[in-house]
Amino acid sequence: MRYEGSLYRPPSEAYSLIVQATIGCTHNKCTFCSMYKDKEFRVRSTDDIIEDFQIGRQVYKTVKKIFIADGDALAISTKELIKIFTFIKETFPECERVGIYGSPKAILSKSIEELKELKDLGLGIVYLGVESGSEKILKAINKGVTRGEMIEAGRKIVESGIVLSTTFISGIGGVIDSHEHAIETAKIINEIRPHYVGLLTLIVEKGTPLYEDVKDGKFHLLTPKEVLLETKEMVEDIDVEYCVFRSNHASNYVALKGTLSEDKELILSQIEEGLQISNLEDKDLFRRL
Repeated sequence: MRYEGSLYRPPSEAYSLIVQATIGCTHNKCTFCSMYKDKEFRVRSTDDIIEDFQIGRQVYKTVKKIFIADGDALAISTKELIKIFTFIKETFPECERVGIYGSPKAILSKSIEELKELKDLGLGIVYLGVESGSEKILKAINKGVTRGEMIEAGRKIVESGIVLSTTFISGIGGVIDSHEHAIETAKIINEIRPHYVGLLTLIVEKGTPLYEDVKDGKFHLLTPKEVLLETKEMVEDIDVEYCVFRSNHASNYVALKGTLSEDKELILSQIEEGLQISNLEDKDLFRRL
């Protein structure tokens, strides 16, 4: 396959055929993110994208899942996406699901009818980085959209019948806004009602504005215990049905998993067990990084 620069994908796309339809991210201004900084966003030509899928077909006998990269491939015009998805459907009849990252602005640029058409052509899951439900924090991290726009985008994917996987970041509000992050994130999950919630833990990367804020003492990181207490507060307020909850990324200190709301008490008990770990504050012991 022909890849340009660093390649990023959701953990659940580990065994997918990955083709870069776009290079970089349309926004690329979030204060915490170091991804795609070496790239200027552009859409590859449809002919080049299709040629890569042709290469993939020659190399792999069976392709069950496909992921279309980079950071915001849903920003491609619907007309060109239809060409791409039609080719995938015809060339990989055994493919069970096509996934894609979608920024809130890209989602909002598509009508429900357009999204449904893409679903019919095989788009099975959209990954949306929400990060926090707090208006204050979304503004602080320069997410580029309001809380209301984020909710509208998430609901639009759900309404179209496409599976929605949302990502949030523990500790993104720092010590000062930890409570607000927990409460408002639970609220936005309740309002969007996604199919999946993935909870990562903040990692401060060199070269990002947030790294400088931490270095200058403007942003105070949560300890592992504070992260778990924040997560507990958030989970207690989540009220959704049939939502898969995962907090088992390498960035997390304690692995949590279950289906909300039926496993809510199980997840809370997992958090309580984590809080009892005697050497929990030794961050490097628990993060698989």
